[in-house]
Amino acid sequence: MAENGLIALTAIEASEKIAGGEISSEEYTAACLDRIAAIDDQVHAFVHLDPKEALNQARALDEHRRNGYALGALHGIPVAIKDIFDTADYKTECGSPLLKGRQPMRDATAVSRLRAAGAVIIGKTVSTEFAYFHPGPTRNPRDLTRTPGGSSSGSAAAVASGMVPLAIGSQTNGSMIRPASYCGVYGVKPTHGLVSRARSLTLSRALDHVGVFARSLADTALILETLAGYDADDPDTHPLAAPAFLETLAGAPPMPPQFAFVRTPVWDQAEPDTRAAFEALAEELGEAATPIDLPPSFTRAWEDHRVIMATDMAHNLGGIIARGPDRASQQVRDFVAEGKANAAVRYLEARDAARSYAAGLTTLFDRYDAILTPATTGVAPVGTATGNPVFCSLWTLTGLPAVTLPLLAGEGGMPLGVQLVGPAGDDGRLLRSANWLIDRLAG
Repeated sequence: MAENGLIALTAIEASEKIAGGEISSEEYTAACLDRIAAIDDQVHAFVHLDPKEALNQARALDEHRRNGYALGALHGIPVAIKDIFDTADYKTECGSPLLKGRQPMRDATAVSRLRAAGAVIIGKTVSTEFAYFHPGPTRNPRDLTRTPGGSSSGSAAAVASGMVPLAIGSQTNGSMIRPASYCGVYGVKPTHGLVSRARSLTLSRALDHVGVFARSLADTALILETLAGYDADDPDTHPLAAPAFLETLAGAPPMPPQFAFVRTPVWDQAEPDTRAAFEALAEELGEAATPIDLPPSFTRAWEDHRVIMATDMAHNLGGIIARGPDRASQQVRDFVAEGKANAAVRYLEARDAARSYAAGLTTLFDRYDAILTPATTGVAPVGTATGNPVFCSLWTLTGLPAVTLPLLAGEGGMPLGVQLVGPAGDDGRLLRSANWLIDRLAG
């Protein structure tokens, strides 16, 4: 099979061919490395890459298969890792010169689970500085003059450009959903606590989520099955069996899903083309999409999110930045200073409010399968600024699972993601509803 054919494979397609002996992990990994070598000097998705190490992993996995051992769900599949997750074989610098040269001794739990499933850890992708707003060098592979979004910039760009079939990232505000939308790939931010964050950069225990990027919805289910589950090192995970995402995704809903078309109180921040596209989408779905306005009490949610994020970042990053404040961006320093200035009472009020918002949204899911809303204000902006996460903040604050689907296009044909948000802990149902929507619009 030609190289272009190999990099066009989804993870599921590639894993089936590797398991069946049609291709080897080494061949598939080499094709991905060739693609990286061909275009990453323009896209700049990777910050740490060792082709020799990646090929050694692939050869060992091929030997494992030849010896007749059991194969994991991701056997031989290259996965890119955002550079905030500790890796024993690659530096983890979190996009900051303050952590330059930092070499962990152990893998993050998410990375170790990928290895156990047979994945090839192909390299580390660019993160914005401390997974906040100050951009790295990554460009949007759909249009190199535009941002890929952030903070999981490199992971989204690597998947969108065919360098890898799968990548992991994180979201504390809009760092998964926004870059997935801008780059035109599938992105999933699971329920808070579904995937362990142990030995990854902590910005906010209340807000941090581990998420995934892929070029098909089924591929997101595949990798989530590997990542999800209890970890004693992350107190927000739960000792419950991980959902069977692929099985749920493949099943037909008992009834056609019903979507709550929620514009949210920040609807006026969406660009005119975005508002028009989503109004048209809701109209096309007809009775399957019902416009719903959130109660006035939700208008303060974005401020509450900011208070929690700033305060937690000040607590978690303040000491690191104090070692060399001149080597941290003004954006990070200003936000940490803002967090330090927040009163404890205001922070606790925001935490209480977050629980109240989540409870209020839970009642919505008694009637609707998912919330339908934009992923972003519009298409990826020209320039280096990573874009506005305002259409992600509420769902991150409440810990609800969210998925963005590359179903619409905006200015210049650039991708415009459709975001679906589901009930907490029911990520499989959300993916099934997303699959139904994809089929409905394709038909």
